Amino acid sequence: MNGAQALIRTLVDAGVDTCFMNPGTSEMHFVAALDSVAEVRGVLALFEGVATGAADGYARMAGRPAATLLHLGPGLGNGLANLHNARKARTPVVNIVGDHATYHKRYDAQLESDIETVARNVSRFVRTSQRVEDLAGDAAEAIAAAAGPPGEVATLILPADVSWSDGASPAAVPALPGRRAVAADTVEVVAKALRSGEPAAILVGGSACRADALHAASRVAAATGAKLACETFPARLERGACVPEVERIAYLGEMAAAQLDGIRHLVVVDSKAPVSFFAYPGKPSDLVPDGCEVHVLAGHDEDAAGALAALADAVRAPAASAVVSDGSRPDRPTGALTAQALGAAIGALLPEGAIVSDEANTSGLFATAATAGAPRHDWLCLTGGAIGQGLPVAVGAAVACPDRRVLAFQADGSALYTFQALWTMAREGLDVTTVLLNNRSYAILNMELNRVGAETPGPKAKAMLDLTRPDMDFVALAAGLGVPASRATTADELVDQLGRSFATPGPSLVEAMIPSPW
Repeated sequence: MNGAQALIRTLVDAGVDTCFMNPGTSEMHFVAALDSVAEVRGVLALFEGVATGAADGYARMAGRPAATLLHLGPGLGNGLANLHNARKARTPVVNIVGDHATYHKRYDAQLESDIETVARNVSRFVRTSQRVEDLAGDAAEAIAAAAGPPGEVATLILPADVSWSDGASPAAVPALPGRRAVAADTVEVVAKALRSGEPAAILVGGSACRADALHAASRVAAATGAKLACETFPARLERGACVPEVERIAYLGEMAAAQLDGIRHLVVVDSKAPVSFFAYPGKPSDLVPDGCEVHVLAGHDEDAAGALAALADAVRAPAASAVVSDGSRPDRPTGALTAQALGAAIGALLPEGAIVSDEANTSGLFATAATAGAPRHDWLCLTGGAIGQGLPVAVGAAVACPDRRVLAFQADGSALYTFQALWTMAREGLDVTTVLLNNRSYAILNMELNRVGAETPGPKAKAMLDLTRPDMDFVALAAGLGVPASRATTADELVDQLGRSFATPGPSLVEAMIPSPW
């Protein structure tokens, strides 16, 4: 058995059976070995940023690591932005990065680079396997590091000669630890703060954004009068009918400060105290109100759901006191296609069990409230702020959950970073509906240009945030990548096209023409 075969067998035996890839010459023995391990599914992407984003989306929904196969340092570099998002989401991802043969590196060939330095930007675990005898053991350690808890990005660098050499055998991944139980003393300290009568808020994130944890958190909030909120960009938020609706901390620092104004106790659960997304002249970076005490109920490696259940008992919250969504949905909109109508259309039509990959940015502002009563669904957010995540994450989520409809809720400017993801959707026959919000601008940057205190923008500045001259035809672009597409210019057309897409197997795209506020 050569190194590549042993590596793939080790991955599959550990439950890592899906690999998103864009391989090159140094990875050809890994590619050839795919046929020797029937259980592994290889998914080809046309760009490494699609592969890494898809691995993120897959792992968020599957609850176990996905793998990527990337070509040397430049390939890893191309995938770095979505690995940054995966790191911020605490998603388990195992990168396999091919390298030159060990004896070839000293010649400084054209693709030679310091892969380990690049990998350390996003990876908890980085290792280069130097011997074929060690490769499977190194892979097992990488899988364990990625699985956590919490989930992490792990990068294993695979020299070509280690991959092609014989003498390897699979390795078993060591038993993985579960999440640590939160100490009873910690629960009691938090319960005492919530019983103090002073204004309080519970801020959930990570694993605390699942339905069981949200039910417990809602019970605590109802019993104590605390505000219930979640982090601005949760990796995976379960929501919809019969699930407690939780208010997300606003992206804009001024709005977030207003949400937390007057709070004297902030209970953080698998998250961190909120900070401003960027620094702004004359505005605070730390969004915790002055005089507010922060209490950490559960860290990223602890049992958040169990801690919240224990806290609910400690404050004597009735078992049925959680406040859940009533299942009401907006009417199907008619008339002009506005951001409000867009949100209403999605809220009215979102199918049971849908997965929403949200990179809608400014034009998706109204969708969150409009979908609160939709059938139960998952909402996946842009965790690290590096745009180009939405379409790849939709690919990975659809591969992980082939029985569920995925909605890629996608802004136009961000889509152009990884639009090649549509080709993978078509090739794999994935049930992904892409709603492409076309306002022909980087609208969020127009807003930020005003917020950062820059000089009044002139024509040159405005041109750098404009996506016209020429206008882009996303219907034609999608068709060129094998995805059927249509264009909606009114709310009525959007409702019709969106309903048809949800009912039709395979991928499709609806280009929604939204007026730009700029």
